[in-house]
Amino acid sequence: MANEGGEWIMRGLDWNNPYRIRTWKELINWINEVGFLPLFANEVAGFSMEEHVSSDYWWTGVVEEDPWEWRELIARSKEVAYGKFFDKKAGFISKEWLPYFANYRRNGYDFDSRYADGFASRREKKIMDFFTAEDKDGDIIWKEDEILSTDLKKMAGFGKGGEKNYPGIITGLQMNLYLVIADFRRRQNKRGEDYGMAVSVMFPPETVWGYDMVTSAYSEAPAVSWKRIFDRVKELYPDAADANIVRLIGNFDSF
Repeated sequence: MANEGGEWIMRGLDWNNPYRIRTWKELINWINEVGFLPLFANEVAGFSMEEHVSSDYWWTGVVEEDPWEWRELIARSKEVAYGKFFDKKAGFISKEWLPYFANYRRNGYDFDSRYADGFASRREKKIMDFFTAEDKDGDIIWKEDEILSTDLKKMAGFGKGGEKNYPGIITGLQMNLYLVIADFRRRQNKRGEDYGMAVSVMFPPETVWGYDMVTSAYSEAPAVSWKRIFDRVKELYPDAADANIVRLIGNFDSF
């Protein structure tokens, strides 16, 4: 997506291009093939969902054709992870590659350990406390209660007269793979009718796919996981500048 002369232009393939991705299920297959994929075009040319779908149906609400609607279907399917994973912008990660992103971005820390060692903020903890609890033995339990992101903001004390920068905190928790967007819901009025735009429903990836799967790469050094991710992008796009790849996936030292 580029701003040209004050107008937003979507990049994409012609409708009749045989390489155009035509359905959200085709998109899942491609994400699983490449491993991970930003939603919108970026400094690594060709490495996005946007550049491989038609530009004709964005934000039309036509579920079968609208890539913006596809992201809701994909998040709900839980066949791949969806969230703000790439330079604080949205994208997808396959279940195969999710443990490497979690290991690298978390630097080997579960959230409770990260907080205990002073690497997570009080505002982050106020949000994460809604997703976890401790059993009688002090072990972490992952809650499965759905909370709309708009409700979570209020419940965690953000907003007017309260904590600041809810969007930034939520984005940071996604970038560090402590939260993913697992669904979207419309809010309901008193008559039980849906209204307004879809609102994200977030969970820790452990709630969605299990602790053992998400942390299965903890046995390797986080820097090794970062190198795997970098090398995968370089394998797919050998002409991409190293600096552009780092800008997209992050520098290991920044996490």
